[in-house]
Amino acid sequence: MKRPFRILGAALLLVASAAAPGVPSDGRTVAGTIVRLDPVAGTLAVRDAAGASWSYKVDPDAGVDLGKFRIGDRVTVTIRRPTPLNMTTAADRLRKGDRVEKDAY
Repeated sequence: MKRPFRILGAALLLVASAAAPGVPSDGRTVAGTIVRLDPVAGTLAVRDAAGASWSYKVDPDAGVDLGKFRIGDRVTVTIRRPTPLNMTTAADRLRKGDRVEKDAY
């Protein structure tokens, strides 16, 4: 009789750990407006609809041309690799395979 409870307990623990902060996701997409941009330094900051600012540093080999963007442009930034949900760094790195795309208004 104890075995079904062990299985249920293990299943609940698995579900709880999958939703815990800090567990890597399959990537992340942020949509918002560019509020800071420095194409020479390879940096940009995007403010999302909730008012949160997201800072990015573009690696030279990422294939992202920041010269085609302007402050005020609406963009979607996609990081394709797993990233911790509660990552607190000065700026997320955009690497090869990540994207910054203009959104239609």
